[in-house]
Amino acid sequence: MFDGLKEKLGSFRDEVEETAEEKAEAAADESGDVEASDEAEIADTEAPIETAEHAEDEPTAGAEPDESEAENGSAGFGRKAKSFAKGRFVIEEEDLEEPLWNLEMALLESDVEMGVAEEILDTIEANLVGETRKFTESTGSIVEDALRDALLEVISVGQFDFEERIRAAEKPIVIVFTGVNGVGKTTTIAKMARYFEQRGLSSVMANGDTYRAGANEQIQGHADALDMKLISHEQGGDPAAVLYDAVEYAEANDVDVVLGDTAGRLHTDQDLMAQLEKIDRVVDPDMTLFVDEAVAGQDAVNRARQFNEAAAIDGAILSKADADSQGGAAISIAHVTGKPILFLGVGQGYDDLERFDPDEMVDRLLGE
Repeated sequence: MFDGLKEKLGSFRDEVEETAEEKAEAAADESGDVEASDEAEIADTEAPIETAEHAEDEPTAGAEPDESEAENGSAGFGRKAKSFAKGRFVIEEEDLEEPLWNLEMALLESDVEMGVAEEILDTIEANLVGETRKFTESTGSIVEDALRDALLEVISVGQFDFEERIRAAEKPIVIVFTGVNGVGKTTTIAKMARYFEQRGLSSVMANGDTYRAGANEQIQGHADALDMKLISHEQGGDPAAVLYDAVEYAEANDVDVVLGDTAGRLHTDQDLMAQLEKIDRVVDPDMTLFVDEAVAGQDAVNRARQFNEAAAIDGAILSKADADSQGGAAISIAHVTGKPILFLGVGQGYDDLERFDPDEMVDRLLGE
């Protein structure tokens, strides 16, 4: 999973480390010259005290450095010299120019949204420029820490404790699933039913996808396999009425969770968006979750953004994450919508639903 992006992040780490090692070797050689200069400076302090006549030409203590001295960068050189003398060197902006450019191209090739890629690069640069390290230390850990901070910052947006919210909510909990056709939405609902069953919560499924031929049969197959109740109406019925009946059933039968499917739609499908608004008015769902394929990459990111703008979502689920080598959607969706990725679909079985954990995700991307 996400092997392509993992490889590209590793290449950036190696490239910065190689650049830093070359600089460290040069700095170590230069530090010998600095030490010699320090010895000369000490010798100067032991020289005889100058006469008052010559002293008048010297700057007084605490005086500002001469402008020409500042323009020539002698203050910056002095800082570097002191670092060299202490066995350290400083990572500077020019050291990162080529590695950051290569990383930006790699992120965009991995379908990471451009604004997200830029934020990652800015955070890495801010964390690395000016960083000092000893000649004997590895740069790899410094770069890895910078990568970790940058990745966590963009994929942790909006994260909340899903199970805690479920426990705290008044039963029955109503969760509506939406997204475009063909992305695994109905199968994801079945996986969520199993997820809740494993945590001691009962579920009822509701088919609000009343316009697609075969939709009832598809979700009924999942309900039968899981031995769960399905509420459905005839094709062409009112989706809001289906979900309302499911909530009524849950209340009457002490069922914990209502899982509502809806017709696949785009943000431009005004009639379908109006249906979703009606569902919101009629059943007032506790959560609306957007489902899309991780392998859709930039398309999934764009759809998530556009859909959230048209009808606010509470979170996202990415199906087929196990088949995605790029990871662009997983990196980008939370940042562009402000809503978290909550689950990853990682296989065809009902148990193949993985809670999305930003720390684990970063560990995976960094090869830990």
